[in-house]
Amino acid sequence: MDKSSYRALGRSGLQVSPLCLGGNVFGWTVDEAMSFRLLDAWVDAGMNFIDTADVYSRWVPGHSGGESEAILGKWFRQSGKRNRVVLATKVGMAMGETDQDKGLSSVYIRRAVEASLRRLKTDVIDLYQSHTDDAATSHEETLTTYAELIQEGKVRAIGASNYGAARLGEALAVSKAQGLPRYESLQPLYNLMERPAYEAELEKVCVDNGLGVINYYALASGFLTGKYRSSADLGKSVRSGGAKKYLNERGLGVLVALDAVAGTIGATPAQVALAWQIARPSITAPIASASTPAQLDELVGAARLQVDAPSLALIDRASSEPA
Repeated sequence: MDKSSYRALGRSGLQVSPLCLGGNVFGWTVDEAMSFRLLDAWVDAGMNFIDTADVYSRWVPGHSGGESEAILGKWFRQSGKRNRVVLATKVGMAMGETDQDKGLSSVYIRRAVEASLRRLKTDVIDLYQSHTDDAATSHEETLTTYAELIQEGKVRAIGASNYGAARLGEALAVSKAQGLPRYESLQPLYNLMERPAYEAELEKVCVDNGLGVINYYALASGFLTGKYRSSADLGKSVRSGGAKKYLNERGLGVLVALDAVAGTIGATPAQVALAWQIARPSITAPIASASTPAQLDELVGAARLQVDAPSLALIDRASSEPA
């Protein structure tokens, strides 16, 4: 992909590819060797945006968190490609059993960022994101800590994930009033099956404030690939549980629309679903993961896909139908 296709991430100065590779699978459903292969292919295709989190993949039995970051760090060290990547990670989710092992307090962020930098084998995190809101800590404390990390050269820009519209607006107001760094991006749940939570309020806050949006679950837990069309299909993947709730009249209608467009332009349903999101003016880069080279090639193809307005409208109508 040519760099002319890159997009500005809010007002951060970072330029990112129109699709972001999700690192949640590294060290979980994808082993180290395959992770390295996928990462090499991603950047060699001209894509530059990768998202992970300190907590990935703590949910796996025997894991403690940090597995994804550690694999990325080993790959940076081995490949020498750190300078070709806009690296995003997150802080705030529980990394232990006590209240001191989570949140957005100054003490915890300070401890967590050093651990992430060690695992990632890098001196700086391009986009450091508050993984979830922490109502017990003031915006001022959190943002002041981020300001210090930016001043120290450990972080380039900050973002928010899983924030509601009101709290995101509050954080932006504190940044403006006190001259603190602001969240330059939002990472919300958003896809063709999950539209209202973002479109009702969050989208306006992001557009009005010039925030980048890097939505997760862009393929609705794999449902929008089209591989889950009945309950019998749910055994195809260890990650299929999240797709079950979409097996209804609305979900199947969305797949019909994706199939129709995909068949017309020689693409896959997943590529068309991602292209619909990429074409939405408020979206900077949907996040999607891959566990095989073929899936990664499909993602790269989606970032390059051009879908005409009538086709986008057809998909929009299908996904706007009530469940």
